[in-house]
Amino acid sequence: MRTETNEYWKLFKPAACSIDLKGSTYEEVFAEVVGNLVKAKLLDGALKDAAVRALLERERLASTGVGRNVAIPHVMLKGIDQALVSLSVHREGVEWKAVDGDTVNLFFTVLRPERAGDQHDPDRHLDMMRWISNLGRDEDFRRFAMNVPNRTELVALLKEKSAV
Repeated sequence: MRTETNEYWKLFKPAACSIDLKGSTYEEVFAEVVGNLVKAKLLDGALKDAAVRALLERERLASTGVGRNVAIPHVMLKGIDQALVSLSVHREGVEWKAVDGDTVNLFFTVLRPERAGDQHDPDRHLDMMRWISNLGRDEDFRRFAMNVPNRTELVALLKEKSAV
């Protein structure tokens, strides 16, 4: 399953994304984000607790807050065979110990398999992570993402920025 860089947006499903995260702690934010992946039927509900735990453990190692009000929580998760992704907006912002000290409003969450397989190419995964990182540095993307009216428009914004 090869996806060109400009098609990574297709991995983001509106049902797995959010424009109104409410959590004010790591635990609450991760529970909401992972809950959305389960509700979207991308992540098996039996893996929900393991996914939240993995994200919390990763965050304890070092903040995934990359600056500019963006965090990119990303972990390996046993039991999945392809990367699962979500983009979530927290309009008020959450204290996240980001590298620049600012709160985080945009969360690109990535769960990936432990091993390469038919649906997971580690090289492609690194390309996707670079694409996500570049989006996080894009001032226009961040501004528009903060103001989208719904999840469908959030994913449409990812598509639009992929065409650039």
